[in-house]
Amino acid sequence: MLRSAPRIVAVAAALCCTGCHYFPNHHLVHPASRPPAIVTWSDDVELDRLLIHVEAARPAGEGPFPTVIVHPEGNKSADAMQGVIWDLAQHGYAAIAADYERRVDGGFERSLFAWRSESDAVAILQVVRGYKVVDQDRIGLLGFSQGGVFSLLIAAYAPQRIRAVVSYYPVTDFPAWLGKTRSGFGEDIAYGFVRRYFRSQAGPVSDEEYQRLLVAASPYYVAELIEAPVLLVHGDRDTTAPVEESRRMAERLTALGKPVELLVVPGGVHIFNFRQRQQAELAWEATLRWFDRYLQPPTNPNARPAEPGPAEAARPAGPCSGTF
Repeated sequence: MLRSAPRIVAVAAALCCTGCHYFPNHHLVHPASRPPAIVTWSDDVELDRLLIHVEAARPAGEGPFPTVIVHPEGNKSADAMQGVIWDLAQHGYAAIAADYERRVDGGFERSLFAWRSESDAVAILQVVRGYKVVDQDRIGLLGFSQGGVFSLLIAAYAPQRIRAVVSYYPVTDFPAWLGKTRSGFGEDIAYGFVRRYFRSQAGPVSDEEYQRLLVAASPYYVAELIEAPVLLVHGDRDTTAPVEESRRMAERLTALGKPVELLVVPGGVHIFNFRQRQQAELAWEATLRWFDRYLQPPTNPNARPAEPGPAEAARPAGPCSGTF
């Protein structure tokens, strides 16, 4: 069952992005050119049937540095995250953006469903393990839309490796998202196409198998495996991945005794942090505070001062424990 689940995740989350016509500015609140004080590198690593392309940045010095792994929104490459990783490097992090191609007929192709197994989902951690500048005990995850789904799944599949997660506007429950009645004739037609496309990509032999695949693909249903503190960031005007996706995930994590907070961004649409400056600045400050809280040593001069958490938050009553 899990071998097909990540494929559906990739297709689903990518459709979330491509379904809304937008012109993202990935440097809206992030550096538009490489700051001179940081070090950058690129890499291509072949693991099994995956080719992982990496764009990375870090502060000057030998390290090791606390590290944030970054995944872009659907249909975007690691290169699109350069402004984000440069920004993180300026704040004391090694930042590693990744995208994936899968081997098909002897060659590698970019695909909406590159992941086919749990080992594919955590392959980037194997890549990161080879970088000496990475503090292997202080790794966080940051993702946008499809990347937000990826971040939650990686945290579930490798709970002992991940110390913090920030997930922007993810779809967390695909059965509920696909099954929801849509308002408006045009939207209903569009999502009818999405539903048919999902089913054709899954290739199930029965309705029961299809539902099992969708459940296995949803972060909501593996929430009990997540141990790292999770910050969910979602715009309240997101009509592609409604804010209820993150609200339900936060409620689920809280019920399980997991550390989680939900930041609902007023006026934020889908992909708001690359479209709406005011909302983007608010969310990015919260993102940096989250990683500073859980990844940075308390004496780091680049760390943001502690501030009250996001306006809408869900916190567990006590600590959680367990492994995957």
